[in-house]
Amino acid sequence: MELSVFGIVLIAALFHAAWNTFVKKNEDRVLFMALLMASSATGALVTLPFFDFPAPESWPYLALSVLIHIGYLVFFLSAYKYGDLSHVYPLSRGSAPLIVALLSILLIGEQLSQIAWIAIVIMAIGIMSLSITRNTQKLRNPTAVFFAIGTGLFIAGYTVTDGVGARLAGSAHSYAAWMMALDGYPILAYLFVKRGSKIFSQSRPLLKTAFLGGMLSLAAYWAVIWAMTVAPIALVAAVRETSIIFALLFGVLLLKERLSLMQYFAIFTTMLGTVLLKLNRS
Repeated sequence: MELSVFGIVLIAALFHAAWNTFVKKNEDRVLFMALLMASSATGALVTLPFFDFPAPESWPYLALSVLIHIGYLVFFLSAYKYGDLSHVYPLSRGSAPLIVALLSILLIGEQLSQIAWIAIVIMAIGIMSLSITRNTQKLRNPTAVFFAIGTGLFIAGYTVTDGVGARLAGSAHSYAAWMMALDGYPILAYLFVKRGSKIFSQSRPLLKTAFLGGMLSLAAYWAVIWAMTVAPIALVAAVRETSIIFALLFGVLLLKERLSLMQYFAIFTTMLGTVLLKLNRS
């Protein structure tokens, strides 16, 4: 992976961590997430006139990705319902790069060097180790673990789908714009049906922060989709998951959280894997 691509994916990871911090600070996380995604979709919608339509070969991948994202949200929210976010989220994000690596080899024939495999495994261990903190007995909840690993599968699914779709689209930017435009409104529509007109008053105090988070999310995902057209999908996916380390640092700096010994281990291990990925030549 070239240094410029590596740097852009790291910036995308930083943006991803930033909007996740916004979500973490909000009590009504489901509504905030819906508003954030709708903001991303609106931002993408504005850009559509500036790009050609993606090539017809990519449209099945666009449709599949939207469906997988819906499944991702269902599993992510279910994991949050049955387990603490601090435990299930690292399981889902840490398992995703390993699954992406396997899928990219089995389905699209990408090849990874031994160093790349070692780096991805080290990063996955570092991220998933964040689950081993206080109240680790909650990891023994099979329902929470099921939904966490299921979330990781959905993350891997839409990552590989978008990587292939963007390569077939003829333009990564066109694919990213259409993907984000189509993906952002279903959850907000669902909440409107479920909550009714009171959603307007509930949304009002969240709009400004949700819009900012949505723009960060749009930029982050757009950059990742582009990067997967110029670098191996598995490597891009692994570097993207450094976002969870940035999120830890944001927690310390902005939320005044304290790091545990295991969290220091996770940061060190994930950074070691990231360095190995950059040294990798494949």
